[in-house]
Order: sequence, then structure tokens, then C-alpha cells
Amino acid sequence: MALIDNAIYVDGRRAASPATLDESFESMKANAGFAWIGLYRPTEDEVRSVAREFNLHHLAVDDALKGHQRSKLEKYDDTLFVVLRPARYMDEDERVEFGELHVFVGPDFVVTIRHAESPDLAQVRQRLEGEPELLALGPEAVLYAILDQVVDEYAPVVAGLEDDIDEIEDQLFDGNPAVSRRIYALSREVIEFQRATKPLAPMLESLVKGFEKYNVAVDLRRHLLDVLDHTLRVSEQGDAQRELLQNALTANSTVVAQRQNDEMRRLSETSLAQSEEVKKISSWAAILFAPTLVGTIYGMNFRNMPELDWEYGYPFAIALMLLMGFGLYRVFKKRNWL
Repeated sequence: MALIDNAIYVDGRRAASPATLDESFESMKANAGFAWIGLYRPTEDEVRSVAREFNLHHLAVDDALKGHQRSKLEKYDDTLFVVLRPARYMDEDERVEFGELHVFVGPDFVVTIRHAESPDLAQVRQRLEGEPELLALGPEAVLYAILDQVVDEYAPVVAGLEDDIDEIEDQLFDGNPAVSRRIYALSREVIEFQRATKPLAPMLESLVKGFEKYNVAVDLRRHLLDVLDHTLRVSEQGDAQRELLQNALTANSTVVAQRQNDEMRRLSETSLAQSEEVKKISSWAAILFAPTLVGTIYGMNFRNMPELDWEYGYPFAIALMLLMGFGLYRVFKKRNWL
């Protein structure tokens, strides 16, 4: 069922809890209070029914029906349309889950359309009902409390992202090949988180100016300034995390390049060592080949070889072998092959 909670508030206290939207419209008029209608993933008919009753602008209604909107604040006559991107950190998957919340705020109504589990608007309602003096300030107080809840729920997200970044910094120099992919995935999450939080500061500043212009209670303005302060802090933390991830990506690229250089150097050294071994083997093969050549020639035993009957033929052959081998040894040694 799309209708999660529905109440009429008079002087900061719940005066009625209608069961249907039709009863809400009738009760609101009868009690002269303001209505807070909480919808969760409503159908198009339900949204258009609320839009007709409260005369919501068709452009804002279209945005609420389409979804996937950026965080923004728009004013249509006497109605504010606020889009928020709540987020929560999922410890099991170590990821950030983003939602979407549409808030219509008029002189005597608040309509919240939630498309995700976050934020916990039941907690917001319970808090406000426990502070009737704050709730008595009207729909603007509900908008403040919703903004405060959304920004407060960003804190666990910031902490979860910081833990992930710390893990990446530990893995960066451990040689883990998956760290590049994780840095990239985490960078995308941080960018998405910044898209959700960055527009909030100018939105809140605009609200503060509007509250001053229309003489909204001073206490409510102070509360809103406190939310703005928290929002700026979250935004600064997001900027710092993005910069850390960029530095981590640069450092990882440097580490990978260094490893590749070391590997190429090792391969070059191995290749050089193999080349030296080949030179030595080739040199000794050439030295041994010289006496083999002489012995082969004299081993032919042709009849007309003059050295066969020469008295010094054998010593000459031995000396020739030694001389050729020694000459080749000197040549190879001079060229540092041996």
C-alpha cells in the first residue's frame, strides 16, 4: 500500500489519522490544520489524486512520476517542490545505496513521496510529534526535520567510504591486482555521493533566505542553519575523499609502471645473461673446432699429401692446432666473450 502514514496536525499535535486520502482531504478542512501525507512508491493515479487536491504544478508532478531527478528546490506559486537523494551504506556489500525523495510543501500540507528505504520518515514523524512546539511551526518544520534526517543519514555513508579508502591505501602497495578496479568503483560512488550532496548547500541557503523573507520563526531558521553547517561539512568530506582516490589512482599507476619497469629490467638482465652464455659457448665451440679442422684434414690419408712422409708433420699438426686454438682464445678474450 502506497499510503504509509497520514495525519492532520493542529497546534503541533496529531488531531486525526485518516485511513484514506479522501478522508485526509475532508479532515484537513474540518480541523483547520495541516496535513502530512506520506506515500511510498505510489501509483500514478494516487499521485495525480493528491496533485488535484492540493493543486500541485504539473511540471513538479511529472518529475515526481518520472523519478531519477537530481537534488533540487523549485518554487511553484506558494508550493515548494524539493527533491532529495538520500543514501545509506550497505555493510554487507560495501557499497552505497542511493534513494530518491520528493517533498511538496504548501501552506497547509506536506506530501512526501519516497522511492527507497531511506530516509526513515517514520523516525522524523515520531521526533516531531515528540516536539509539539516545533511541529506547531507548520509545514516548514516538517521540511526542516526531513532535511535534517537526510543529512544525518549521510554520516554513516561518509564513515563507510572512509573505511573503504583506508583499505585501498593498505592494498595499494601490496601488489593486489584488483585494487585498480576497486579504486575506480569507489570513485564512481564518491562522485555519485557528491551529486547527491553538493546541491544541498545552495538549496538550504535559498531556504534560509526565504524563511527570512516570509518571517518564518527564528528558531526554525537557526535549526536550518545548523543543517546547512552539517551539509557543508559532508560536502568538504566528499571533496577530500575524491581527492584521496585521485591520488590513490595516480599512485597505483606509478606502482604498476614501476613493476612493469622492474619486470622489463629483469627480462633484460636475463636476456643479457643468456647472451653472455651463448657467447662463451660459441667461443669454446670455435676454439675446439680449430684442432678438429686440422685433424680432419690430416685424417684423410691421401697418398700425395706431402706431410705424411715429413719427419716433423705430426709435431707441426699439433702445434698448428694449439696455435689456432690459442689465437682464437685471445681474440674472444679481447672482445670479452670469455
